[in-house]
Amino acid sequence: MAQSSERAARVIVTGGTFDKRYDAIKGELTFTETHLPALLEQARVRLPLAVETRLLIDSLQMTEAHRHEVLGACRASPERAIVVVHGTDTMVQTGQVVGRAALDKTVVFTGAMVPYSVQGSDAPFNLGFALAAAQTLPSGVYVAMNARIFPWDDVEKDRGEGAFKRSK
Repeated sequence: MAQSSERAARVIVTGGTFDKRYDAIKGELTFTETHLPALLEQARVRLPLAVETRLLIDSLQMTEAHRHEVLGACRASPERAIVVVHGTDTMVQTGQVVGRAALDKTVVFTGAMVPYSVQGSDAPFNLGFALAAAQTLPSGVYVAMNARIFPWDDVEKDRGEGAFKRSK
């Protein structure tokens, strides 16, 4: 990751499946730290980025206070291109909170159906896709999943398909 006094984009980490790891002792997926630095290094990302870890929680545990914390982080960001790594279960709800705020920034939510630490994860592709989207889309709030981009007010997770689709 290139170092610069001016960052091209910011990545705000909230957790979700993207950052889960398998804990062999507990026999469950848990959080220890974000995978973002390793993933960015592996992908050879040279875009000047600020990485801000806000939360490391499952999105099913996300409260309205957490959603407003994400909004506050987006609002405070000096960068206009923002990617929010978020759990897919409640990504749409957090996107709605940020979308209603009508910030003059491009905020792209993304996540993963399979943790980065598990072979076959969609996390690397989704992150790269979201970073590209955040740099090229006009101001607004979007969800970037499944190689598609959705506006914040026209997206839902199809739990049966394990994919995002338009809601209208």
